[in-house]
Amino acid sequence: MTKTNEILANAKTIAVVGLSHRRSRPSYSVSEYLQSAGYRIIPVNPGETDVLGEKSYATLDEIPDKVDIVDIFRRAEFVPDIVDAAIRIGAKCVWMQEGIEHEEAAAKARAAGLEVVMDRCILKEHYRIRRGAPGHA
Repeated sequence: MTKTNEILANAKTIAVVGLSHRRSRPSYSVSEYLQSAGYRIIPVNPGETDVLGEKSYATLDEIPDKVDIVDIFRRAEFVPDIVDAAIRIGAKCVWMQEGIEHEEAAAKARAAGLEVVMDRCILKEHYRIRRGAPGHA
């Protein structure tokens, strides 16, 4: 089993940082797909009250529940603060969506024991696994 397969197979709750109520946004369609696949989605966006029927939180630190994956839909310059919060809340993985990479923050997350995925779409990875296609290590 590849690392991404393992991460997705063991996760139940995904906090989506930057999730918007706007259907045209990738964060919305990805989260809607993940929700339909059985994951609990927790929106993290100070400009939202609820998205996809779930209460939205302004920050990761405000989430009262255990989070397995922190899925990031924010520009790379915001990643270090998000990684710090993911470490504080005890998340198991930080997932940076396509086009998002931050090597220093990734190294910090790994040093704290978190799995890190960068520059990959969680929807595409999940869909690939569902189809049984070979994946990334």
